Amino acid sequence: MNITLWIITAILALLFLAAGTMKLAQPKAKLAAAGQGWVEDFSDGAVKSIGTVEIFGAAGLVLPALLNIATFLVPTAATGLALLMAGAAVTHARRNEKPNVIINITLGILAAGVAAGRFGPFSL
Repeated sequence: MNITLWIITAILALLFLAAGTMKLAQPKAKLAAAGQGWVEDFSDGAVKSIGTVEIFGAAGLVLPALLNIATFLVPTAATGLALLMAGAAVTHARRNEKPNVIINITLGILAAGVAAGRFGPFSL
């Protein structure tokens, strides 16, 4: 089970790192043109903040465990990302973007699973 948690953690970290980097690197108009219509509901600063949270969350999933420093941050980061995905699912549901809601719920469940595993029987 520990290996499974590491695999899920690595996948989540890569996905959130990529998503966060995209939000930080591209202007809001370009994100909207690329199919990220939800950015129209948020200020440019809020979009950049969400990207920053995703990057810090990705780092929090992996770095504490790899460096064996403050390992309680791994399940804490996973919990934060699960909550972020809950908010994202609500945002996409309000915009009637059902495929995005499914992705958000899936990522949220995976992040919650990592949090449960790392807070519980497979803590680091």
